[in-house]
This record gives sequence, structure tokens and C-alpha cells, in this order.
Amino acid sequence: MFHVKHCSIYLSLVMIVWLRQRPRHAILYFLMAKIISIVNQKGGVGKTTTAINLAACLAVADLKILLLDFDPQANATSGIGIDKKTVRNSVYDSLLREVELKDTICKTEIDNLDVIPSSPDLYGAEVELVNVPSRNTQLKDRLELLKEFYDFIIIDCPPSLGLLTINSFAAADSIIIPLQCEYYALEGMTQLLTTVKSIKSSINQSLAIEGILLTMFDSRTVLSNQIYSEVKKYFKEHLLSTVIPRNIRLSEAPSHGKPIIFYAHNSKGANAYLDLAKEIIQNAKKGTWERSRSAYPV
Repeated sequence: MFHVKHCSIYLSLVMIVWLRQRPRHAILYFLMAKIISIVNQKGGVGKTTTAINLAACLAVADLKILLLDFDPQANATSGIGIDKKTVRNSVYDSLLREVELKDTICKTEIDNLDVIPSSPDLYGAEVELVNVPSRNTQLKDRLELLKEFYDFIIIDCPPSLGLLTINSFAAADSIIIPLQCEYYALEGMTQLLTTVKSIKSSINQSLAIEGILLTMFDSRTVLSNQIYSEVKKYFKEHLLSTVIPRNIRLSEAPSHGKPIIFYAHNSKGANAYLDLAKEIIQNAKKGTWERSRSAYPV
């Protein structure tokens, strides 16, 4: 099993040092899971990379994490080290085959990190859900039964604004929007924010924007700096402090079935996602998810 106590080198990482600065009893855990959906209707912006690595970094912070792969491509499933061919039940089976969602959970090689895998069957789910009563809240209803057992639930969404993504909006407390630092980055942002506004008014009034996360940032290029300036100008109130750099190690890690902190722990990508996890924890502590360790379910 991968665990910081087995890998002393990870104790030097910024996240671990930050957490261990306080007494054990002072570290706060969360009453009910905070559910965060990683969403953007554009593909190739870093959604799955963010879902996998944020989940892993939160897990090494000694928080109980559930990563839910809600993309039919199932890249988060394989990217975290789960062999898709060995999966017996996926999130699809819970949505449409009456399998309990808890019975789809797979353990990973990382302590504190569980996964609900996806499968290509999910491609047909949007059509199959059309005539299902309360089709927009099917995922929300199932996740309610799991929230008490986790600190964070991270949902990797498909690159669309279809019924699956709407289900993730309905279930989530907040969303992270990865935004690639390239030419067409802002295209579709207005549509996405309009959809979020619609969801808030009709399905999930408490849905919040956790933040816009700039990804694939290269400080050496004029374009990346222009995109950063534009986003800061028009979406400053939603922009996360953490910026994910363009990093070859981040691209390599999924082919090894490992999050970046277990593939290249000294890389810029690893440090960036540790910073993101720290920012998300700090944001959560400003909210209503705090609890003492004694309340943590065994």
C-alpha cells in the first residue's frame, strides 16, 4: 500500500509539512463529505488529471476521499491504477441496474482513497435516464448514503453539459472549472456559467463555484500570460490561487496508473496539486464541514 509512513521522502512535501505543523488533535475533519465536481464541457483541459491528483493529494493529507469517475471514457479509473477489465460493477450499474452505490466502490493502492469506477456502458446512460423519474438527481440520491463516510467526494465529469454533468451539478456542493491556458480557453465559459446559474435556480440552490483552475500554464509563453490576465480580469472572484503548470510528468503519470505525487513527487506538477489540495482544505474550513476526529466513522 502507498502511504506516507512507508515513504519517508514524502514527509518533505509541502502538504505533509503544512499539516504536521499542528498537534494531531487540532487537525479538523468534516461532518459530511464536501462534494466537488470537476467540470468543463471542453475536452483536454485537465479535468481527469485534476480529479485524480486532487483526490490523491487530499488522501495523503489523512482525509478520507472518494473519487467518482462519471466519464464514460473511464480515464480516472485507469489513471488511479484500477484495471477497467476487472471492474465488476461501475457507477452505471448503480444508476440503471439497481446495484447499491456502495457495492461499486473499489479500494486503491493509496490509503484513504476509494474509487467508484466508470465504464463505456455509461455512454448510453443519458438516453436510458430520459424517462426515469427525477432523472436529474439520480446521482445525488445515491451519494447521500455515502457522504458520512468521507471527507471529500471528487467527481470527474464528462466533457459535455448533458444529463450526466447535470447530475453531478445536482449532487455537488461546489465545482472546479479547469481552464487550459490556450487560445480557445475562454470559449464556452459563458455557456458553462449560464448552466451553473440555471442549476442553482432550479435543482441545487446551494451549488457554488469552488474556483476556476488554470491548467497547462507555461510562464515562458506570451499566450499563457495573456490567458491568465484575461481570466483574472473577467473572473477574478472565481480564480483559484493555485495554477497548474504544463509538466511532462503530469502527462506521463496516467500511463503508469499513478497520481503525480507517487510518480514524480519532486515535479512542478506534484507541488502544484499539493498546493491545490491545501487551498481546497482551507476553503472547506471556512464552510460548514468541520468536525472533530472523534466523530470520524470507523
